[in-house]
Amino acid sequence: MNKSLIIIFCTIFSLQLFSQQVTKPYMGTFLLKGGQVETVYEGLIDADVLIKDGKIMEVAEAIVHPGAQQIDCKGLFIYPGMIDSGTKLGLAEIGAVSLTQDHNEIGNYTPHMQALTAINPSSVNIPVNRVNGVTTVLAVPSGGQFPGTAALINLHGYTPEQMYAGYKGVVFNYPSTGRRGRWDRRSEEDIKKAEVKARKSLEGFWKKAKLHAQMAAKGETMYNPQLEALRPIIDKEAPLMIEVNKKSDILSAIKWVNDNDIKAIFTGVSEGYRVADSLAVHNIPVITGPVLDNPSRASDKYDASYANAGLMQQAGVKVAIRTNETENVRNLPYNAGFAAAYGMGWREAYKAITVVPAEMFGILDQYATIERGKWANIYVSDGDPFETKTQIKHLFIHGYNIPLESRHTLLYDEFLDRDPGLQEEK
Repeated sequence: MNKSLIIIFCTIFSLQLFSQQVTKPYMGTFLLKGGQVETVYEGLIDADVLIKDGKIMEVAEAIVHPGAQQIDCKGLFIYPGMIDSGTKLGLAEIGAVSLTQDHNEIGNYTPHMQALTAINPSSVNIPVNRVNGVTTVLAVPSGGQFPGTAALINLHGYTPEQMYAGYKGVVFNYPSTGRRGRWDRRSEEDIKKAEVKARKSLEGFWKKAKLHAQMAAKGETMYNPQLEALRPIIDKEAPLMIEVNKKSDILSAIKWVNDNDIKAIFTGVSEGYRVADSLAVHNIPVITGPVLDNPSRASDKYDASYANAGLMQQAGVKVAIRTNETENVRNLPYNAGFAAAYGMGWREAYKAITVVPAEMFGILDQYATIERGKWANIYVSDGDPFETKTQIKHLFIHGYNIPLESRHTLLYDEFLDRDPGLQEEK
């Protein structure tokens, strides 16, 4: 090929690439000036926020810091970033393309499979969701009874390790006594047989796990990553994340947890309001959602899913909220908003997507509130984040100033003032 043609081709190609690039996040010293800071516990206060080296250096009135990039927040609100406690974000892209689905491993017992290793930092879903104020999510595997180990990630980073936010949790899908959904056409007899088989299999597997832990304590164990992943659970060093939804299954799971003397976090818990007192008595924290969902039973009131989180919280249960989504994680504030409107109240609902999950995951000393020394996971908005009309104006994750760009905004900008393209020949 002619050298001049090669140069022209490369120039055109580079221009095309450049036109598609998203502005890069950048680290610096930032002074958020003149806004109102949400404390989560005690409401809004008038304060400036100084961010340096990725962390919150100061929260006070009239901060002066020469050299800091000053960001005018007058008339705006400064919130701690939201935490979604159950998603497939980073593990899935396109539902119809199996090659982009990396959350479901082959096998029924794979607790050692790490979701963190499968995270795609370049997922187009990540910018789409973080621009709505969601800064941290739990990426959860799915599949068999023990599908793997979930990982908490921040929504910025070039590698999974850079995104890791300090928590991993083994996931357990508790055997269900009911139908798997409206599409489940099994007979009652087949459902019962499947339940008995699942419980028998679980009993055998758990005995092996306990024996492995006992041998490990004596230094006599053999290499077995599958059972080794459960050793912190059996030794009560970490909680087991148990997905359970139906009333009878929740009560059964409570008994199983007590019989095996382990710590647990129940997830899903769509019928938790029916057994809220039992969850509270046994001090079992709950991650529930999606709130924006249909009732689990045809006989339920239309607002059963909306009121579920609030009813459990009012009964004394520690409740966090999740979306259980991939591309719609951005709807986390609206899930919390519905919970707030249907009995939970604004403050408890915002806690359910900030400080409560941070407590469950053991990261409250580093995340979830705007306090000196914590990581700067912050967004600035022009109103209440639970209202759809509210706009996010600035976003910071680990102190990086994140551009408010995503696949959605790029498409909007492209087609807002689009070139009409080729004209039809006259």
